[in-house]
Formats: sequence, structure tokens, C-alpha cells
Amino acid sequence: MKSVKPILASLLVAGFVTWIGVGFYKAYQPKPIRLQGMIEAQQYSISSKVPGRVDQVMVRKGDTVEQGQLIFTLHSPEIDAKLAQAIAGEKAAGALASEANKGARSQQIQAAKDQWQKAKATADLLEKTYQRVNSLFNDGVVAEQQRDEVKTQWQAAKYSQSAAYQMYQMTKEGARDETKLAAAEKAVMAAGAVAEVEAYASDTQIESWFEGEVSQVLLQSGELAPQGFPVVTVVDTKDAWAVLNVREDYLKYFDKNTQFDAYLPALDKTVAFTVTHVAVMGDFATWRSTDASQGFDLRTFEIEARPIDTQLPFRMGMSLVVELPSES
Repeated sequence: MKSVKPILASLLVAGFVTWIGVGFYKAYQPKPIRLQGMIEAQQYSISSKVPGRVDQVMVRKGDTVEQGQLIFTLHSPEIDAKLAQAIAGEKAAGALASEANKGARSQQIQAAKDQWQKAKATADLLEKTYQRVNSLFNDGVVAEQQRDEVKTQWQAAKYSQSAAYQMYQMTKEGARDETKLAAAEKAVMAAGAVAEVEAYASDTQIESWFEGEVSQVLLQSGELAPQGFPVVTVVDTKDAWAVLNVREDYLKYFDKNTQFDAYLPALDKTVAFTVTHVAVMGDFATWRSTDASQGFDLRTFEIEARPIDTQLPFRMGMSLVVELPSES
């Protein structure tokens, strides 16, 4: 019995010494390098090309939206007024083009012809009057001044007759080809103005160009939405990637197209990633002082990596931890 006690004491002392030795050994072993990053996801802003008052928002935070789904509507009386003006201008331009192509109406042609006939009759009468007055002048009955006045009236009547005839011919021929072309182009321009305003009007019904989950609703019904202001933001959770800020002396572990494993506490799972992009960060707050004996500072690089399994339920903002081999 007495011999057992020293043995037990020796075992206890040996165990204690071993425990102390293992503790010291572990304490002086190099600790593994741990880098923390986060999950980012593609985010889209849904806005309108035209300003207006938000009429109705059809989605809420957390809703899943599909491409082509109506997201919100705008109320814009100004666009309605401009559309009415553009449509009226298109109708007016179309009417002028139609008039130019059809030419003058039959009543206008007949009126021009009557004016020519009237001028012709006046010219014929003044010609006969001149012949009579000229005979009387030759007989010495009238003065030369009177004969010249009648001759001038006859010549003026002939010019009036010619002008009336040209107007009659022009009325029959209708508008010139250049005039028709100009009228047609004005009609096309007016139609373009209508199409432009209609495009703005259609942009008061805003649909999603993307699939994803609504992350923010920045404006509600009744609020004014400036042009291009994001009313709703959508996150595509299927397009997610990891972002790490890595000191440049660790870049050797993150060559492009290489793989690494990262632990995600939110999923309680280790996930494999592939490095897709490496870029130096801005100078602000990215320098790390080293020992004076080394004579240089270390910069910080941003690493982007895509998950191998894209079907995992990633969420924007999830943290991740990458463990690198310890360096002695």
C-alpha cells in the first residue's frame, strides 16, 4: 500500500509536467493567419427616365421580382399634355402633306380660270379701244396723249392676263415636288415627336429589367421622383461573390483562377471559391508600416472570388473567414 502512493504521486507529477510542456509548446507555435471578408451581390437600381409623382409602388422589401414585372407607376400630367400637343401637330402636318399631294380643289381651279378669262376679256376690250383711238388720232380728232394713255392701259391689261393665266396653270399643276417633299418630311418629323413623347409616357409604367429580391424601397406613393432617381433597388442573390482585403505579402495565396476555402458562419459551412479579380485598393488607409529594418510599407489588395457552388443561399453582407498556413 505504501509503495502505491509514491507511484501515483510520480504519475501525477509527470502528467502535470507533460500538461505544462504541451501548453508551452502550443503557446509558442505560430498561430494560423485568419482573414475576414464578406459576401457581395449584384445590386440594381430601378428608376424612371422622366420625373413625376409616384402613383403606386407594387413591391415591398423582401419581395422576389421577375424580369418584366411592374414595379411602380408615375403620375405626370405634363407628359399627357405634351402627348396631346404632339398628336395635334402630327395631324396638322399630315393634313398639309395630304393637301400638297392632292393639289388644289376643283373650285380653286375654276376660280383661277375665271380670273384669267376676266383678265383676257379686259385685255381684248382695251385692244379694240386702242385701235379706235389710234384711228381717231390718225384723223387728227384726238390728242397723242390720249392715244398713249389708252395704249398703256391695253399693255397693262395684257400683263394682267398673262399673270392670271400663269396662276391658272399653277393651280392646275398643284404644289411643286419640293413642296410635297417638304410637307411629307414635316409629317414624318411630327410622327417622330409623337413617338418620342409616347416613349416618355410609357416610362411612367416602370418594369423590372432584372430578377432578384427587393432590398430597398426609397420612395412611396405621393412622393416626387426626380429623373433617374432609384425608387426601388433589387439584389440578385444568384450573382454573389466574396470580397477580401488582403495585405500584399499574402497575395501569393490568391493568384487569379486559384481556389481557396472559406468558412461562412451564417451557413455553418465551408465553401470553395475561385479568385476572379485582384486589384490594389486606394492609397487611403491601405498602407501598413513594417519594421524599420525592412525599409518599405505594405499595401492592401482587394480580392474578388466566385463560389464554385452558385446554388447556395448566399445573402449580401454575410461574413466569411479564410485561414492561411501559419508563417514561422
